[in-house]
Amino acid sequence: MATDIQAGFIALNRFGLGSRRDGDLAEASADPRGFLKAELVTPRIALLEAPDLPPTAVALQRLFEENEQRRVTRLSVMRAEAARAEVGPMSPPLAEAEAPSMPVAKQPEQPKEPPKPPLEQQVFRAEAAARLQRAFSARPGFVERLVAFWTNHFCVSTMKGPFVRISAGAFERDAIRPHVLGRFGDMLQAVESHPAMLFYLDNQLSIGPTSQAGERSKRGLNENLAREILELHTLGVNGGYTQADVTLLARIITGWTFAGRLGQLGEAGTFVFNVNAHEPGAHAVLQHSYDQAGVAQGQAVLADISRHPATAQHIAYKFARHFVADDPPPALVDRLANTFRATGGDLKTLSLALIDSPEAWVAERTKMRSPSEFLYAAGRIVGRVPDDPNPFLGALNILGMPLWGPSGPNGFPDTAAAWANPEGMKVRLEIAVRIADRWRDALNPRDLLDEIAGAAASPETNRAIARAESKQQGLALLLMSPEVQRR
Repeated sequence: MATDIQAGFIALNRFGLGSRRDGDLAEASADPRGFLKAELVTPRIALLEAPDLPPTAVALQRLFEENEQRRVTRLSVMRAEAARAEVGPMSPPLAEAEAPSMPVAKQPEQPKEPPKPPLEQQVFRAEAAARLQRAFSARPGFVERLVAFWTNHFCVSTMKGPFVRISAGAFERDAIRPHVLGRFGDMLQAVESHPAMLFYLDNQLSIGPTSQAGERSKRGLNENLAREILELHTLGVNGGYTQADVTLLARIITGWTFAGRLGQLGEAGTFVFNVNAHEPGAHAVLQHSYDQAGVAQGQAVLADISRHPATAQHIAYKFARHFVADDPPPALVDRLANTFRATGGDLKTLSLALIDSPEAWVAERTKMRSPSEFLYAAGRIVGRVPDDPNPFLGALNILGMPLWGPSGPNGFPDTAAAWANPEGMKVRLEIAVRIADRWRDALNPRDLLDEIAGAAASPETNRAIARAESKQQGLALLLMSPEVQRR
């Protein structure tokens, strides 16, 4: 098979996370599609496991216990302060008051250990480090791109507080990664029943108005999760549902919650169905009636809408937009939607269909790398996998894409206009200069360009780097070049 450097470069950057400078450009150029497909058939390729990464339930149980300890400590302090206030100030004994003061020798101060970060921050950093190391080492990184796509599609946000902060990484590992090459319907069920999603969109607060709990408390529905299931996760904003469908789905998924610290409904930190909070009776969504009992009612709705034609079209459009173009070719979107429908939402087949689509290889490179993709690409170029995730997390924050921290349930934007603004590019340049300063004596930018792009590099980029006044400047120019910034 003839070597195709341009196609190899596209394989590494449009579909993957960029070159690792280990001969991957030559391998990708020899068989671009086969290079990507090989990753899809690697057993357990999407899973991420490590001893210091607790499952969702364990992470939440630790958080519950720490919160309880904090509560007990606060209560103890309050009681002690109240007791002192009741007694009033104590006068010293007369002999002590009249005794002459004696000088006291100063004791050398012991160095204080810095306080440990809160538990949720410790777990978050461990999760971040594992994800970061996987992104830097994956070859070519197509599956990691799929993980990032689906995590952003079904996003939760650490901005919600410690509950999501400690469980966001586990949410990705437990609900997303096992299904990125499986079936969409299975991922949908796993996501919507995960404690992080239930908490993020307040479904634990949703009570059926005529349920036992509703009759006692007079609390009502919370429609957040139901609305985002229909609008963002499945059918799409133009998917044909109505406000009545949102309300009825919200009624159906009342009782979908998680067990708290005491574990009265089940193991603490796990999904449970609270029958006392569930709105009884049959309910219709999208003109289809569901009369199943208990949790099966919501599961049946999710199964049906996961196979809905509008869901296929919505997912296909987002998939094509993410990988190919902000305004994806209609023929590509239709092909992906047909694949989704024909296979019942088989996501491995959907990924293969993307790789095999001619439109995915000939589209101009107009997509701008997101901040995380840019940092991954830069790290792979300099060939360093950091042990400490903090610099990476800090860079993501100032670039406007905090890890697992979108500002809303629609996730981070996925268009060039969102990231290619003047302020964002200015910050990218500052980060590129900082990276270049760190590695200025270790790397030759002209050699790097040849390793990551070869003949696919533009004449303009070649000239700019050749004219650089120093290695540091050349490396900064390389990191800001279209070969790195665009995919």
